Amino acid sequence: MTSPTIQAVPYRLTRVGVVMRPDPDEPLEAEGVLNPASGRGPDGRLYLLPRLVSDGNVSRVGLAEVLTEADVPVGVRRRGVVLAPDEGWERGKANAGVEDPRTTWIPRLGLHVMTYVAYGPLGPRLALAVSTDLERWRRLGPAHFRYQPDLDTDLNLYPNKDAVFFPEPVPGPDGEPAIAMLHRPMWDLGWIRPGEGSHLPAGVTDERAGIWVSFVPLAEVERDITALVELRGHAQVALPAYEFEELKIGAGPPPVRVPEGWLLLHHGVRGHIPTGGWDPRAQRVSYTAGAMLLDPEDVTRVLARTPEPLLRPETGEETSGVVDNVVFPTAIEEIAGQRYVFYGMADARIGVARLDRVSEGQA
Repeated sequence: MTSPTIQAVPYRLTRVGVVMRPDPDEPLEAEGVLNPASGRGPDGRLYLLPRLVSDGNVSRVGLAEVLTEADVPVGVRRRGVVLAPDEGWERGKANAGVEDPRTTWIPRLGLHVMTYVAYGPLGPRLALAVSTDLERWRRLGPAHFRYQPDLDTDLNLYPNKDAVFFPEPVPGPDGEPAIAMLHRPMWDLGWIRPGEGSHLPAGVTDERAGIWVSFVPLAEVERDITALVELRGHAQVALPAYEFEELKIGAGPPPVRVPEGWLLLHHGVRGHIPTGGWDPRAQRVSYTAGAMLLDPEDVTRVLARTPEPLLRPETGEETSGVVDNVVFPTAIEEIAGQRYVFYGMADARIGVARLDRVSEGQA
C-alpha cells in the first residue's frame, strides 16, 4: 500500500432513481431487496442479482432483468432465485444466508465469477461460484487464503466481506498474469471467542477494516477453475483515510479500466458500531460512496482517492429503511455507452446513479 500520487479522481455520481423495491406479496423480500450484483446474459440483456432478505434475516440471491426507458434503467422484471443457503456451511443454528453477491464477467475465462458472503456457523465467510448464464451457478466453495509467513497469521481465521474480482488478469506479485480479488478481512476475533479481541497481521497497526487484494496465477485457473478459491500473495491496498470512511472501507463493484488506471468505487462508513454482534440494525452509522484509482501495473498501489463522498444518503429511500443512512454501491454496467452504478439504499431498496467522467476543472 502506497500513498496517492495523483491529486484527483475525475468521476462523479448523479442519482437517477429507484429501480427495485420489495414486493409486498413476496415473502422472500419481506426484509428488503438490496446490494445487487449484475451481468449480461447470453441473450445480451442486462440483469441484476439482488440480495433478497426474508423474515429472520435469511438472504438469497435473485435474478431480475433490468428494464429501461430511453436507455435509462427504470425498473426490473423478476426471474426468481438463483442461489439459496442450501449448503451446511451457509447455515447456522440461528442464521443462514448467501449475502451481498458481486459478479465479474471475466472474458479470459468465459465465466461470470460470483463472490458472496456465506453466513454460516462461524459468521460471515467468503465463497465463490461461477456461471455461464447467470441462472445456473456452480459453487467452488469457501475462499481459502494460503498461509503467508510474513503476515504471521492465518487469514482464514477472520470474517471477511466485500470481495470482488478484477475483470481481466493483472500482474501478480511475481509479475506474471494473475486473477486478482479484492476483499476486506476484519481483525476482531471476539465474534467467535468472546474477549479475544483483535489480532493484526505483522506490519499492520490499524485495527480498522480496509481493502486487501489476493491473487491466483492465471495459468492455474485456466487449467482448473477450482483453483480460484486458492488465493495467495495477500497485500493491503487501502485503509480508511478521510472523515466519511473513519470506521471502515470496503470494495464496491468490480474495478473498471479507465484512462487513469483501475477505477474502484468503494463504501466508507462513519458513526458508531456497538461491540459484539452482527446485526446492522443496532448500528448508528452512515454509509457513503467514494472512489479510488489503482495502478494497472501494481494494483496494491493507490494513485488517487476521493477525500469527500461521490454519493451520500440524502433521499428518503437512502436515509430510512432496514438500516438508515446507507448508499452501498455493488454493480456497474454500461448501457448505450453510459455507465450506471447500482447501489443498496438503506438496506431496503436498489437505486441507480449515472457515472460520468468530469473535466479537470470540475473534478
